[in-house]
Amino acid sequence: MELKIIGAGLAGCEAAWQAANRGIRVKLFEMKPKKFSPAHKDKNFAELVCSNSLRADGIYNAVGLLKEEMRRLDSLIIGCADSTKVPAGGALAVDRYGFSALVTEKILSHPNIEVVYDEVSEINPGEYTVIAAGPLVSDSLAKEIERLLKRDYLHFYDAAAPIVSYDSIDMSKAFKAARYGKGGADYINCPMNKDEYLRFYKELIKAETAELHGGIEKPNVFEGCMPIEVMASRGEDTMRYGPLKPVGIENPHGGDRPYAVVQLRQDNAAHSMFNIVGFQTHLKFGEQKRVFRMIPGLENAEFVRYGVMHRNTYINSPKVLDSRYCCLEYPKLFFAGQITGVEGYVESAAGGLLAGIYAAAAVKGEDIEPYSKNTAVGALAGYVSNSAVENFQPMNINFGIISGLGVRVKDKRKKAEMIAKRSFDELDARTD
Repeated sequence: MELKIIGAGLAGCEAAWQAANRGIRVKLFEMKPKKFSPAHKDKNFAELVCSNSLRADGIYNAVGLLKEEMRRLDSLIIGCADSTKVPAGGALAVDRYGFSALVTEKILSHPNIEVVYDEVSEINPGEYTVIAAGPLVSDSLAKEIERLLKRDYLHFYDAAAPIVSYDSIDMSKAFKAARYGKGGADYINCPMNKDEYLRFYKELIKAETAELHGGIEKPNVFEGCMPIEVMASRGEDTMRYGPLKPVGIENPHGGDRPYAVVQLRQDNAAHSMFNIVGFQTHLKFGEQKRVFRMIPGLENAEFVRYGVMHRNTYINSPKVLDSRYCCLEYPKLFFAGQITGVEGYVESAAGGLLAGIYAAAAVKGEDIEPYSKNTAVGALAGYVSNSAVENFQPMNINFGIISGLGVRVKDKRKKAEMIAKRSFDELDARTD
């Protein structure tokens, strides 16, 4: 039998990979390059439209644990990320174009995967299908999903940071270093004194934003991708306790300790593009150029890409999905990725990984146990399928949704090690 997967983003490619590796014939539908969403520009699969960072690595934080679990489950996305990583301190960041190209190459070369370049606007719930259309799902498919689920969509607004060319950064003012020296000199740092910061802050909070589609004046902004101008509006020092915090940074140029520091992270393997960390924005392009060039070292910055903001759509998953990402009403229909209400590249791919495993089992007529909340992958599935959740909102992986150890452990590193060991023991015991 055949499994249809709609969408060749992170979740869709991961689901296709997992199912195909289990001997399932997969038909993967992707509307690019015939049609692009407002945020997508590249023809390749698994396009990263916001940051190029998959966030922190290592088992001492929840997203690092999630990535390690996915490595152990033969994740396509994490494998390609590891192969195309660029320096980013303690984080896993990738060459965004090299990463997408590698994912595309592996999908196209898999003997069990057939790619169909076409937009899907109708769904047959009697066919095994994984909907991984992403948060920028097309209008026609969104209406079809809404018709099937008979429930209103929820939504929030997401924002992407601008990217500048390396050659346009004034390195006589900026310098390379990682916060607390972690990972070497992986970030470019633009230090500000108090006067520079206050001038920047005052111009930022009064800068003009672009008009939102649909006439919505007060969008529901996801906290993890908050536009920098929204963050600034919350108080004069809010940015200094967020992406502009000066702690852990030593200025090799000398002088007083910086009052605030703007960091830039390498965006491609060629070292020619850097994104401004934490500067997701919906300012008009001209305003971005004017205000962000007030940052020391970026006075003559060449913007390779301006920041953008777009509507992300997700379903009310606790009302419609079980812990296998399977639709309660239609047992052959699965959902995966950000459309389920997980937030983040890694979380989206993790949902695709499990949806691919569970859908493949369903196609074979097998009934496998869901991964438990002792694991990060299982905890995410548990969160989006928890019918007790009120006012469902997108969420990143965090230790708070992973099952507790049942004992009090004061040492945070020791606690993380114990959680990781428990997770890995469960993964090692499975034979899916």
